[in-house]
Amino acid sequence: MKLGKFSREAIATFLTIILRDSGRRLARFLWMIYRLFCLFLLTATQAAAVDTCHGDTACDLGDRSYHVLEPDDWDSETPLPVLLHFHGWARQGTVVVNHERIAGATKLRGVLLVAPNGLGKSWDFWTSDTRDVPFADRVLEDVAKRYPIDPERIYVSGYSFGGAMAWRYVCQSGNDTAALMAVAGSIRQTEHCPQAPAEVRHVHGTSDTVMDFPFGPGGDTTYPVALWRQKYGCHNATPGGDWSVVPILTLSRMEWTDCAQGQVVLDTHSGGHFIPHGWIGRQLDELLGREPTYP
Repeated sequence: MKLGKFSREAIATFLTIILRDSGRRLARFLWMIYRLFCLFLLTATQAAAVDTCHGDTACDLGDRSYHVLEPDDWDSETPLPVLLHFHGWARQGTVVVNHERIAGATKLRGVLLVAPNGLGKSWDFWTSDTRDVPFADRVLEDVAKRYPIDPERIYVSGYSFGGAMAWRYVCQSGNDTAALMAVAGSIRQTEHCPQAPAEVRHVHGTSDTVMDFPFGPGGDTTYPVALWRQKYGCHNATPGGDWSVVPILTLSRMEWTDCAQGQVVLDTHSGGHFIPHGWIGRQLDELLGREPTYP
């Protein structure tokens, strides 16, 4: 295609303008392009991180990580209650976010499930000098940056070694948590806890030989929550009755509601080391003010 005289003159004029002070103009132009490109990369990277950090894909947090699972039918705006759940020994958060008795309960109740990954697939809950409590604090801080969460409804749970870690966490950093929901695992009842959740709920099987049921003097079956009863200033236990979700397992409940602060609920059963069907779901229903349902 041939260019007319006008087109040739326009191009020549344009090139003259560009070349006249090309150094300064070109530098400004390239700097603007560079900044826009960097902004694009940053935005794209953050979006990709949020999109891929879900379910089986872990959220990186420094040299540690955790998993997160949103509830069903969430509108992406409503603030979410949070269940911070510590996995059992030799497990990771992937097990938690795929577990019917844990994730199955949170998904149906509008609760955000958060499952930290322990170092070496375990937890250091033995003493107060543990790096896992500060790590869990960082996990909750990171979750709050990714999701709109309800700070008044942060629940902490765990199973087995994870149950003991849940106890350790609320013992050291639990003042801002709404409830402890521990399954078949705890720390020593003689521990001193500088902090505490607003409420404690614990379940344990009397035939458990993995994390042995902590019978008290004279075979006292209320001893598994002695630490919290003493800290809360509780006195008289009230039978809460028997309840069950599946025919093969009955749980017996004891409640302490006359405490100077907080309250304590203990469910026991005759079985061994497992998460009872419907237990986590029932606790969430009661804490959220819902009619208990299964699953």
